Amino acid sequence: MALKKGLILVKLVSSAKTGYFKIRIKNPKKLQKKLSFMMYDPVVRKHVLFEEKKA
Repeated sequence: MALKKGLILVKLVSSAKTGYFKIRIKNPKKLQKKLSFMMYDPVVRKHVLFEEKKA
């Protein structure tokens, strides 16, 4: 996957401590705060908070 200049890939880790994660694209020039989303974790079969962690 070719990324545009200045974009980075970030790892969103499940707060349910299952080890499940998702990868998203982030533009650090426009968005300096850490990403967090409510998304579905198939391991626990619930919507949980996914937070940006160091890869």
